[in-house]
Amino acid sequence: MASRLARSSLSGARRLLSTSSVLRAEGNTTRAPRSIEDSTSALDYKSHLHHRRPPPLPANDHPRQRTAEEAVTNILYNTPPPSTEPFKKHILECLVQNEPGVLSRVSGILAGRGFNIDSLVVCQTEIRDLSRMCLVLSGQDVVIEQARRQLEDLVPVWAVLNYTETKKIERELLLAKVSILGPEYVEEQLVGGPSHEARRSSLPAPEVNAAEQHQIAHEPTTDSLLSKEASMARTFEESGKSAHRPTGTAPAVDTSQPLALTPSQLLNIKHTHMAAIQNLASQFGGKIVDVSENSVIVEMAGKATRVDAFLALLKPFGVLESARTGVMVMPRTPIAALAEEEDTFAEGEGVDASMLPPG
Repeated sequence: MASRLARSSLSGARRLLSTSSVLRAEGNTTRAPRSIEDSTSALDYKSHLHHRRPPPLPANDHPRQRTAEEAVTNILYNTPPPSTEPFKKHILECLVQNEPGVLSRVSGILAGRGFNIDSLVVCQTEIRDLSRMCLVLSGQDVVIEQARRQLEDLVPVWAVLNYTETKKIERELLLAKVSILGPEYVEEQLVGGPSHEARRSSLPAPEVNAAEQHQIAHEPTTDSLLSKEASMARTFEESGKSAHRPTGTAPAVDTSQPLALTPSQLLNIKHTHMAAIQNLASQFGGKIVDVSENSVIVEMAGKATRVDAFLALLKPFGVLESARTGVMVMPRTPIAALAEEEDTFAEGEGVDASMLPPG
């Protein structure tokens, strides 16, 4: 055991001698590193690498002063071109608080941004304090989105929804007064029109006695107009009676004027036109809601484009008046089964047919 310990101490001493000899040989050329116990050696090395001298600063030369022509050219070339996005109709649904002044604030914001409201419908919902406001605007998508966000910032506005690309039910109500006499007599039915004034001026002046002249002179303007209309009506009645006088007492017939319609012919024309209008209205889901002596009122509800088409088909009959409510919309409720089928079909679109088994 003692011999083994002596042997190990002798080998350790030889290793120390060989290490010291190697360090002396390297000390002649390089510097010996610091002890590993010195923890600041790595920090000193890193700080020595990062604290190098920075590059010199550039010369402080001022740039050349540009001319006005160069500045204008730069501005023109750097200005983006105007948007080429087309204008289209947008439908906005505003959920607002049911209080006074909301409509004026909403329309004021849209007028300030230069929008022309095509149609505007406001109605109260099943909730007493909530109203729906449907707006139809024409503009670009980006501008409409900015207006929508600005409307949402109003205090009485709960939310503003854009239903332009949404699956929805769109309806508009139309009331149109249509003549059943035909387009030839439309101008005569429009009181105050040019043909009506020309017809009044071409009629002979009615005979008025002294008492009526005194009454007309001292009556207000409205009463005088009413008396003139009454006298014209009496003149029409007299002309109709003269047409049915016996042959011996009838005056000479003016062949330059067309012959008056007989009552049977007038009834036949009214019946034919009213039947045609009723048939046309039924094709569009409308109906006749009022019948008068020479005109009818038709009611029809549908999309805005369908209402336009129906109104265009009514024009040959002679439209005396028309009124439209504006567009009202409500989004469709999706069906769960159909939604699942669409999702399955969308997932199957990415399947490669070449990877399927034959058959």
